[in-house]
Amino acid sequence: MDLVNPQKNIEQKMQRSIEVLSEALKKIRTGRAHTGLLDHVQVEYYGARVPISQAANLTLMDARTIGVMPWDKKIMPVIEKAIRESDLGLNPSAQGDFLRVPMPPLTEERRRDLVKVVKHEGEIAKIAVRALRRDANEQLKKWLKDKEISEDSERRAQEEVQKLTNAFIARIEALVHEKEKEILTV
Repeated sequence: MDLVNPQKNIEQKMQRSIEVLSEALKKIRTGRAHTGLLDHVQVEYYGARVPISQAANLTLMDARTIGVMPWDKKIMPVIEKAIRESDLGLNPSAQGDFLRVPMPPLTEERRRDLVKVVKHEGEIAKIAVRALRRDANEQLKKWLKDKEISEDSERRAQEEVQKLTNAFIARIEALVHEKEKEILTV
């Protein structure tokens, strides 16, 4: 942490927690199709494991269907198998040169389960932000003990870190609430 401006450093780390949460929430499907849903699915392509987006062109065919057009037609069965075996519960079907990946409608029970997953991801992000706050406060106390900063500076810096923490917790809660609403919308 930077002695001159510890808030800037902690803010960047907290922002990274928000980005990780956003990526995790993108993977949770809502019944509507979006190509980001397949980002974490990996396939064997010329001896290397790569995301599907690096082995095929992903497009939205309609609101509930993703189209996957492999660049090399020989890997189409590999891509189909990878999507089928992923934790997304999708069942792709080959149609000529491309795969159709329909999004099955979500049941009410499945929606509730997904909301629980979203809340859990939000809690993980909050824990990460609070851990960053704790680390920053410990560093400030160490600097105070080593007489690198004054008591007033330490107290002001702790207040700033707390304000940052509160702001980021509010952003996390807003992201979680938005995703909950998206999932529960039929």
